[in-house]
Amino acid sequence: MSTQRKTVIVTGASQGIGASVVRGFLARGYNVVANSRNISKSGAFAAAENLALVDGDISQFATAQKLVETAVGKFGSVDALVNNAGIFFTKPFTDFTPEDFRSLVATNLEGYLYVTQLTVKQMLAQKTGGSITGITTSLVENPIAGITASVPMITKGGLESLTRSLASEYAKEGIRVNAVAPGIVDTPMHKDNPKDFLKSLSPMGVISSAEDIASAVLYLAEAKTVTGEVIHVDGGSHSGKW
Repeated sequence: MSTQRKTVIVTGASQGIGASVVRGFLARGYNVVANSRNISKSGAFAAAENLALVDGDISQFATAQKLVETAVGKFGSVDALVNNAGIFFTKPFTDFTPEDFRSLVATNLEGYLYVTQLTVKQMLAQKTGGSITGITTSLVENPIAGITASVPMITKGGLESLTRSLASEYAKEGIRVNAVAPGIVDTPMHKDNPKDFLKSLSPMGVISSAEDIASAVLYLAEAKTVTGEVIHVDGGSHSGKW
């Protein structure tokens, strides 16, 4: 068991932003515990000396337990957590169903809550501080009329409020809590969307790469005096009308 390297847990890690985050932390020399529903069968990664794969639905408390237990049992600590797992879809507000709302709450809120609670408990026991990073969206601050995402924003906006509250609650224990708010990112979620339209959704007219978001996550994990912050990686779309 190695306690020399720092250990990070990454949820939603089998593709897109999560996979880029895993690769970024591995390149920095971290131990990584990577999770998705079927990450061991996804082919995204192979388990290695410094990489553990944990299958499971992150909205389930048992999955959160397994992640923290794996990190401590295999690597000796939990030093950072990246709550990347999330779902997003659009509909007119009046078309969202109770099932839609429950699925958004399960993944986006419960999927953050349980593993973060257990991570904070472990960090408090370690007495060495730590970093927790969530993924929200620039739509929280700057809604776009053509992107009908009001109900998903209940969850993403809630995460931004929780980020600031937790940052304050645990600042004296050295546990930093931040978030990254992407705009449009080149991930499988947008593979069927016209690129020209996607580029029109930011003042810079750009589509971020998954690596762009991962770079912000890595920065927050190592920025020793940054907490309660939401970093927008969105080509300026959070700044308003363009």
